[in-house]
Amino acid sequence: MKILKRVLLIFLIGLALNAFPFKTAIADLRVLGVLQRIAIVYGIAAMLCLWFNSKKLMIISGAILISYWLLLFGFGQGDPYAVDTNLVRTIDLLIFGECHLWHGKGIAFDPEGLLSTLPAAVSVISGYLSGLLLQVESSLNKALLKTCCCGIAAVLLGYAWGMIFPINKYLWTSSYVLFTSGLAMICLSFLLWLIDIKGFKKWSYPFEVFGTNSLFIYVASILWIKVFIHLIKIPTPDGSMTNGYNWIFTQIFAPFAGNLNGSLLFAVVHLGLFWCLLFILYRKKIFIKI
Repeated sequence: MKILKRVLLIFLIGLALNAFPFKTAIADLRVLGVLQRIAIVYGIAAMLCLWFNSKKLMIISGAILISYWLLLFGFGQGDPYAVDTNLVRTIDLLIFGECHLWHGKGIAFDPEGLLSTLPAAVSVISGYLSGLLLQVESSLNKALLKTCCCGIAAVLLGYAWGMIFPINKYLWTSSYVLFTSGLAMICLSFLLWLIDIKGFKKWSYPFEVFGTNSLFIYVASILWIKVFIHLIKIPTPDGSMTNGYNWIFTQIFAPFAGNLNGSLLFAVVHLGLFWCLLFILYRKKIFIKI
């Protein structure tokens, strides 16, 4: 029940973010999104991890990845991995319709589609299995070695599979799952070696602050951007109106550092502001969880 409650809450928060500032008609509201994907994937992975042991989880994960590949290859139209002819899009169009999907690529296609949620759940399961390995091994050194070796194997397998089933984030292809999960395991083993074995901990403090309220700051950052884009309008010298987000960039950051470096500086400043907010919460021991 805790899992189901958390799934529902995260999904509804994501849906509310899509609707904010509540000027979009329900008939045109995008249903899916990043938090919705996280909610569903978490629910699937958590249930599987409760019901099955590690060996069965690996078998199930392999079955999901192979089945997903066969479904996309067998039921796609034309190029089965193209943005307009893949099975993920076809299913989402049948269930939700064009108006409720993302249009960032110029057509109705959702990178957080329903079918691609299945391989995404395997990404979560790989993280669970990595954590389980670290817990059950007799020594941390052995656990790190196994984790790193598994990571290298996953990267190589994902790269090889990618030659016939492209590594693609939008479709969350099976090769993408293996490749990115492998990289994550390699990074995890390196960081554990650096921090827990070698004792280099101080440098990681900023990331610790970010990690304590990650869901909160993600939601806050989206709200921040949407407020400046949709609710703040500023007149320009030529008499037209621009949104607050664009005004800050064009009037402050671009003149100071140019378009390219100004964009980077714009992002870094925002990152710093959000970190300061999280630092205040961290010092006050306020941790917002669902």
